[in-house]
Amino acid sequence: MAFKTPDQIAVLAAETGAKKARMSVPKMLVSGFLAGAYIAFAGLLAVDVSAGMDREIWGGMATLMTGVVFTLGLVLVLVAGADLLTGNMALLPLAVLTRRATLLRLGRNWSVVLVGNLLGALFVAYFLAVQSGVIGGPDAVEGGAAAASFERLSAIATGKAVEESDAAVFLRAIGCNWLVCLAVWMSLSAEDIGGKVLAIFFPITAFVALGFDHVVANMFFLPAARWAGTPGIGWGDILGNWVFAAMGNAVGGVLFVALAYWFLHLRGAPAPTTPDGGADAPAAAPGTGDH
Repeated sequence: MAFKTPDQIAVLAAETGAKKARMSVPKMLVSGFLAGAYIAFAGLLAVDVSAGMDREIWGGMATLMTGVVFTLGLVLVLVAGADLLTGNMALLPLAVLTRRATLLRLGRNWSVVLVGNLLGALFVAYFLAVQSGVIGGPDAVEGGAAAASFERLSAIATGKAVEESDAAVFLRAIGCNWLVCLAVWMSLSAEDIGGKVLAIFFPITAFVALGFDHVVANMFFLPAARWAGTPGIGWGDILGNWVFAAMGNAVGGVLFVALAYWFLHLRGAPAPTTPDGGADAPAAAPGTGDH
């Protein structure tokens, strides 16, 4: 199986970040919406598949299965092509560090993609999870699939929005995006779809099974639980979780992936002639997709 070496990945990642920095705002918004929806689809599948798996019987297998099926989200993002904020937290800083993009363009991308991710996740949460009846409510028929899904979603959301402290969310979010950005990073090394999927599988399974916090995934889990009628979760709890998850995700992606691999492979390399990622800057190689 052909693959790129780490130094080749670093070059391609910086070029991909530069390409994203040059995207128009409407394209960023649509691409962000799709990525938010894809992550929400994965969250909904993870809830449905793991519903009814009693931890007293299954132990850690419940969270492991949640992680296994949640990999669908990043597979859709990377193979179909969409912009996910957490992946861009590594790619755009690399473009800035290699002078292929400016901080202004990084801020624009992160802001617009964040809005798109939120809209996509909320759309799936409200219409395709709650209003569709896939996730039941407190009055769902006991023993049914909808009731089991409600109980599972409520457990996930309560743990993240109520039981975790702000410090815990922040630290878990660092670990989460370190792994997510490694999945994006390794997927760039693959020359075929099978290799990309395999590169994605283990880091994403790990972050979910470990209970780490992904801000876009939480844009699905927490509002869906709120709309489904999970008691004890307010919008203040949800917003607080998003803020600390986003900050932790940024640290994980920027510090432990972008900055680390820039230092290892790109520091001191010749800068492109156009420092802002303009028309003369390198474009991402064909087939890399949007991450």
